[in-house]
Formats: sequence, structure tokens, C-alpha cells
Amino acid sequence: MRKLSLLKKWDSLSPYRKLIFGFLIAIFIGVILLKMPFSLRENQNISVLDSLFTIVSAICVTGLSVLDISQVFTPIGQLVILFFIQLGGLGVMTVSIIVFLLIGKKMTFETRELLKEERNSNSNGGITNFIKYLLLTVFFIEILGALILAYGFSKYLPLEKSFFYGLFHSISAFCNAGFSLFTDSLEFFKYDKIISLTISFLIVLGGIGFVTINSLFIIKKKKLKNLSLTSKFALLITFFLLTLGTVLFLIFEYNNPSTLKNMNFLDKLLNSFFQSVTLRTAGFNTVPLENIRSATVFISYIFMFIGASPGSTGGGIKTTTFGILIFYALGVLKRKEYVEVFKRRIDWELINKALAIVVISVFYIITIITIILSIESFSIDKVIYEVISAFSTTGLSMGITSSLGAISKVLIIVTMFIGRLGPMTVALAFTNNKKSLVKYPKEDILIG
Repeated sequence: MRKLSLLKKWDSLSPYRKLIFGFLIAIFIGVILLKMPFSLRENQNISVLDSLFTIVSAICVTGLSVLDISQVFTPIGQLVILFFIQLGGLGVMTVSIIVFLLIGKKMTFETRELLKEERNSNSNGGITNFIKYLLLTVFFIEILGALILAYGFSKYLPLEKSFFYGLFHSISAFCNAGFSLFTDSLEFFKYDKIISLTISFLIVLGGIGFVTINSLFIIKKKKLKNLSLTSKFALLITFFLLTLGTVLFLIFEYNNPSTLKNMNFLDKLLNSFFQSVTLRTAGFNTVPLENIRSATVFISYIFMFIGASPGSTGGGIKTTTFGILIFYALGVLKRKEYVEVFKRRIDWELINKALAIVVISVFYIITIITIILSIESFSIDKVIYEVISAFSTTGLSMGITSSLGAISKVLIIVTMFIGRLGPMTVALAFTNNKKSLVKYPKEDILIG
């Protein structure tokens, strides 16, 4: 009877709440695994809070860490982290559904709705085929990336170790997690074109979304104009942000002795491109970030906040949300009745959702920044950087993560969790979703 009662309670939950509970259960298991003796090196011991922080950062594909995972965890512990990175990249519900399909269970309508919410899709049709393409795409890209990186690392590491490091960093990069087995992230490889470019392209592919990746794979069979509006938009905004980020980072850091000054122009360009790529979602770095220019810090806030594309492994408000609002603003200036993109009209409900995402996100970030500033002694620029990085699941830091107090760590954990699931998903999980039948009279209000 108790089991039936629990099943009824589970069935009565909204897809948003089921998604949250799925992540929480996975996190609970991960915390226990990281505390096990087989996960920790000799004479190493970590608190429950640090274990929680590490697992949440992994499953939320963030990369912020209060520990040096290369020194604290054994290879088994690192594999546990890698598993949760992959789990977070694919999605907890996606992996659960894959398991159910493998044991012969049929997919219910509710299950399809869950996957739709997790993948940020607007349709729950063709889910089985989508999962097949998803797995083939992910594993093909990650294995190819692992082999290339293993070759790159073999110049610096023993062959066996280079394969493990290649696999770890390939999955971490494609899932936009930013975890590295090197203490200084990838700063040692800032002159290595093979490693830097491979990591960069893995991040880009993971950040543009699975639907867009599949669209690119079939581009030879179909014309570019047949790509979905989401794919076109994601590619357009991604290309624009990558180009702009590269140029701005190169300009601002060109003569900074702590970052680019001592490099030749090609290496400056390579590292500027890498930081532009990783800045929005990934969390790797090839140059130290503690002493970047104030202008670079400011643009970092913006690029991290925008993040990756929908249906991807990255976070942020998403490139399409940013793009829609830009076209909306341009449409207002041109006095257009509708927002138009690639000769298609955008539904007003979608624009309202985009505005809601930005407003909720900004309000939440401001709240968390204010609380942390009131209990910590770090400078405001570093705290803003840390919070936006956590919210966008970017994982970059200006060096304050490990020095945060317990309350601040908990706030960053919650921020990573909300950033991974999406502010709208979390908000809808705890609000009444019934539409009001009351329609009040309209009245204008002065704005601007």
C-alpha cells in the first residue's frame, strides 16, 4: 500500500518537479560515491559539503571546484566525476529513459514530456529516434576528440595516461563541464594548437545543441535553407559571439603581461579564440584569469550570462533567447508589428518567455551576489564573476572558489543547480501553472 501511495504521489508531480527530483537523487548517490575510500587518495579526506559541491558542479556541467581533483581523487574517483559529467551532459532523465528502453520498457506520454522539458524541446514526438541519434552523435564526437587529445597529450605524458586524460578532457569539453586533471587547467598547453583547437571545437559542438549538430551532419543531403529556425538562429548567434569575443579579448588583453603580452600574434589569436569559446559555457582556461583587465571582466559577465544554445550541454539564458530579444528590440525601433527572423514570424508567447527568463535570471543573480557580498570580503568584481559563472554553468573563476565560506558554497551549489535546469523550469516547478480565466480591462502606463 505504501508503495502504491508513493507511486501515486510521483505520478501526481508535474514534469518540472520530477526533473528536479531526478537530479537530486543522482546528486545524493554521487555525494556518497565521492566520500568512499576508493574515490580518495591516501591521507585525503573531504567534507560532505565539498563532496556535494564537486558532484553538483559535475552533474550541472559547471567545472567550479573547491578541490584539486587531480590531487584529491584516485583514478576511480575521477571516473566517478567523469560519469556524472556525462550524466549531466546527456541529462539525468535522458539516461534513465535509455536504461528503460534497454530493458524493454515502453515509453509513456509522461516520460516523453519529461524528456521534452530536460532537452528544452518544443515537441515530444520521435523521442526514440532522437535518443538513438543523440547517443551516436555524442559518443562519436567524444571518442574522436579523445583520440586526438590522447595524441596531443602523448607528447607530455606516458601513453597509457595520455589516453585516460584524452578521454576525460574530451567528455569534459563536449559536455561543457570544464573539469581538468591539471592543477592549472590548460595553461600549460597555451602554445599547443592541437590540444587548444580540439578542446575548442568540442566545446562549440557541445554548446550549439544536439538538434543543430544532427542538422549539420545531414547538411549535404539537404539545403541550408531547410535547417530549422532554431538551428539557423543558434549557428548565427554562436558565430557572432565567438567572433566578437575573440576580437574583444585580443584587444583588451593584447598588452597584458599576465595573459597575452609575451606571445606572438598567432598565439595571441589562438588563446583569444580559446577564451572566447570557453568563456560562454565551458570553464577551461589557457591563461590565468586572476589579473585580466577590467574591460575583459565586464564582457565576461555578458558572455557567460548568454551562455550556450538550447538543447545543448551548456547553460546561460541561451543564445536564442539573447537573439530573439535583440531582434525584438530592433523590431520595436523599426515599428514592426511582429518580430521576424529568417523570413519567419516569432510568436509573442515565445518573446514573453524570453523576457521572463532574463528578468528571473537577473533578479536571482543580483540576490545571490548581494548575499555573498554581505558575508564575504572578496571584491565585487570577483563575486559577480563567480555567481554568473555558476549560474551559466561556465565554471570559470577569478580564484575565490576554494576560499568561499560554507554559506557561500551552498549558495553557489544552488545557483549551479538552477542554472543547469533553467530558471523557468525551477520557477514553474514551484508555481501554479493554471491559466487565469479572468481578463481585466486594458490601460496604458508610461514607460521609458
